[in-house]
Amino acid sequence: MIPLKQLFATIYPAELPEEEVYVSSITMDSRSVEKDGLFFCVPGYTVDGHNFAGDAAAAGAAAVVAEKPVQADCPVVYVPNVKRAMAVCASIFYGHPSTKMSMIGVTGTNGKTSVTHYIEQLMHSAGKRAGVIGTLYTRYNGRQVEAVNTTPESIDLQRILFDMAEDTTEVTAMEVSSHALSLGRIHGTVFQTAVFTNLTQDHLDFHPTMDHYAHAKSLLFSQLGAGFDRPLPSVVINADDEYAGWMMEASPVPVLRYGIRENAEVRAETIHLSPSGSTFTLAVPEGRFPVEISLPGTFSIYNVLAAACAANRNGLSWQEIAGMLNGLTGVRGRFEVVKSDAPVHVIIDYAHTPDSLENVLQTINETTSADKIKTVIGCGGDRDKTKRPKMARVSESLSGWTYLTSDNPRSEDPDAILEDMKAGMKESSYAVIPDRREAIRRAVLESSAGDVLLIAGKGHETYQEVQGKRSSFDDREEARSALKEWRT
Repeated sequence: MIPLKQLFATIYPAELPEEEVYVSSITMDSRSVEKDGLFFCVPGYTVDGHNFAGDAAAAGAAAVVAEKPVQADCPVVYVPNVKRAMAVCASIFYGHPSTKMSMIGVTGTNGKTSVTHYIEQLMHSAGKRAGVIGTLYTRYNGRQVEAVNTTPESIDLQRILFDMAEDTTEVTAMEVSSHALSLGRIHGTVFQTAVFTNLTQDHLDFHPTMDHYAHAKSLLFSQLGAGFDRPLPSVVINADDEYAGWMMEASPVPVLRYGIRENAEVRAETIHLSPSGSTFTLAVPEGRFPVEISLPGTFSIYNVLAAACAANRNGLSWQEIAGMLNGLTGVRGRFEVVKSDAPVHVIIDYAHTPDSLENVLQTINETTSADKIKTVIGCGGDRDKTKRPKMARVSESLSGWTYLTSDNPRSEDPDAILEDMKAGMKESSYAVIPDRREAIRRAVLESSAGDVLLIAGKGHETYQEVQGKRSSFDDREEARSALKEWRT
């Protein structure tokens, strides 16, 4: 049990009850309220937690937290912003677990998943007990739990960090989404290192403009330094990105820049690309080191540089890091090759923004002529509509043939999404096949020996969401099934 006043000691203004109240648990779900629990009335997109304050009190809540008047037969704590108060209270309730390890936050439109996994691998190679939190799962010390959000809700996040700290995790690499930053999910989480990968169009259904989107990302950097008893935090920024200056201005602590084109402290030079990977010289203030990685594409070099910088800022020497980079392995659903006896090369990738799709297709174009490249692509429903024609146009410009299909239509009409995508097509080198399973099958069977087929948009996902219902669907399995039919 923890005193209510202790949970709200650093939250102002907060109207606390005069009587002494003790809390045994915290939740934002009225259905999981326990006796003497604290319920946060979180306003959502479709459901408002304030409507369930009475239910929480009836279930035995010691108090509820609200930002507008509610009816409840228990004490009510009023705050200006429930989500931010919840994040801080969660950190206090679980004993500030983020301060018991080195937290590395990674934000950006593309590359977050790969960078966090590369950091985890580097730390493991250095003998550290490392974990990762992100789009795919939470994983640490042999345990793995599938993810719901890229960045968990604040109560879930602090409980996860508590479990990781209890299991003596030393370093955690965490994906930090713009939604989590805007909605205050990471308030109360102390980061030792913050990494910026890049910023390109995405989530404009949530952020009104690109400037708003950039501001949300910059919050990771402007909020650094909250743990006054901790070592000085560090910031790692992609110097080649057009929003690098924005992030650097937001940072109150020293910045380490990485890049290929721009003047940066950490650079990849003399780059040689091949279908199986890359070689380059890692140029740092301490010296120059030859590097070979089995990760194809220029975008992979950027991701590796970001992870290397984060590892360096968390105690690894550049010489150690350079020797470890050739052991890095790819991430599920990120430029993942589907193995088959058929002479058709199928690649699965999560690319779901115009920039990420362009990066992947440019990588394929480095070793394959465009006329030998086919792309299966869709766009998610209830998301940024302005990127749909852009995605189609990128595919058309870098592929010989494009199959427009469904991604996760969610509540939207799949045909309406496809009409938005078709607006970006200037040529006639495409087919519209709404059924994703049939689109993948057709794409495989219509491929010739030596063709490269990119199936983009869903990557690691193992479901398809249509009208609020999720059904099993895995691009890898669909591709394998079709490959068995090829020329049989």
